[in-house]
This record gives sequence, C-alpha cells and structure tokens, in this order.
Amino acid sequence: MPTLQTSSNGHLPKHAIAVDVVLLTIQGGTLKVLLVKREQAPYRGTWALPGGVVGADESVDDAALRELHEETNIGNIYLEQLYTFGDPTRDPRGRVITVAYYALVNWQQFQLKARQRVTEASWFAVKRLPTLAFDHRRIVDYALERLRYKINYTTVGFQLLPREFTLTELQSSYEVILGQRLDKRNFRRKMLQLGILKDTAHVRAIGRQRPARLYTFTEPKVVKLQEKGIIVPF
Repeated sequence: MPTLQTSSNGHLPKHAIAVDVVLLTIQGGTLKVLLVKREQAPYRGTWALPGGVVGADESVDDAALRELHEETNIGNIYLEQLYTFGDPTRDPRGRVITVAYYALVNWQQFQLKARQRVTEASWFAVKRLPTLAFDHRRIVDYALERLRYKINYTTVGFQLLPREFTLTELQSSYEVILGQRLDKRNFRRKMLQLGILKDTAHVRAIGRQRPARLYTFTEPKVVKLQEKGIIVPF
C-alpha cells in the first residue's frame, strides 16, 4: 500500500472535491440528459453536467443538491450516488476528484431555468450529445450503464409514469431506457407474473382502439422484490 505523503508541516496535500449530477428523463419517447452551458473557464461555452466544488462545511450529498438547484432551478429530488471519478488529468485546473450522482425524473415536474454560473440549461438526447466538458461524457455513459442494469431488478421505470398507467406505457418506458424493442406478449406476461402490478379496474380510451386497462404498482411487493434482487429476464 502506498504511503500517505504529507507536507513538511504535516498537512495533507490539497485536492478539490467536486460533484456532478446526471439527471435523466424520457421526453417525446427519447431518453435525455440535463446539461448546462458553462459561463466560466475552463471549458467556457461548453455543455457540461450540473455540478461544482464541494464547500468546506457541507457533505457531498448536500453539495450535489445545492449545485443542481443553483444551476438549473431543480430541487427536492432524490439523488443516488453513482461513482467517484478521480483521473489526475480530468480537470485542467488541478487535482479534482468528483463524486457523481444520478436520478431518473419526470421532466414535467420541474421548471428548468439556467441560473448561477451557467448561461443555458437544456435536455439533450443521450444518443446525440454535444461535446462535453471534462470527463462528463464518460460519466453519462456510466450512468446509462447503471440505469439499464438497475431497471432489471428495481421498479425504476415507474418513476416516469403517472399514478395509473397502461401496460403499453410501461413497456414504452422500459424500451426507451434499454434502447431496444421488447416482445409485447412476453413483457406483459412476465410483468403480471411478478405480482408488482395491480389492476385498478379503470380503463382509458385511446382513439378508436379498445379502451386500455389501467394499472398501478403495489409498493410492498416492489420492496420485497428489490430485497431479493430478482432479475427480470425480458
């Protein structure tokens, strides 16, 4: 194990700790990520993930929520810690280690607005991202990998749905996140077998088609499935 190097006065070397937030949503049938355009150097005028340096008296969790709100006006959401990125060359200003967070949200619940240190804030399709500052493209790619893995053993897809939804809406959200088409009959059979859906006895008329049944999810069973780590093999 390497020996921890200290200065002659016994102080630890100065490394900055930052946070970056990968906020994902489905908009118009497309998986998108929230980006901001930087107002300050380095990478002035370049799109990046919301984030910044952690304050001396705050936790990384608090810093992630603060930076997100300060730059995009989005607040009061649950962020899950994704990974720590610490390549020595990731920031041209010096040694900066960033703790990345991510979340899947319904974009309609927020009033997006560029605020401090950024000139724009907008949703971008993950398949058509602009050039990103720092190593933020790598962070986005890692978040997508984690999300697509997570959707197989949790109910993360439900976060994008209304309280009552059709099986078609449920399947559509999974297809957008996974980036692939799923067999309709197989998907519905396995979802219903899992016991995480409850038929509300309500229906929704969709054009001239036969009214579609509306479902909701059963919270206790969802928690139990998560604890068991059951994989949904679509």
